[in-house]
Amino acid sequence: MAKKKSKEVVVVGSKVKEAIKGNGCNTGGDVLEALNEQVHALIDAASARASANGRKTVRGYDF
Repeated sequence: MAKKKSKEVVVVGSKVKEAIKGNGCNTGGDVLEALNEQVHALIDAASARASANGRKTVRGYDF
């Protein structure tokens, strides 16, 4: 089976792991990839909202 191509990493792995550890939990090996996918989905949705409103600038309220 072909491996799915990963999107560019937009999260800082060490900071994510530090935040999870601060909550008293351990970080699984798949966490960063899963979080990265979620962040990309949020960015895509916010970009689509801005475009639908006739803007090229994504603003905080688009999230």
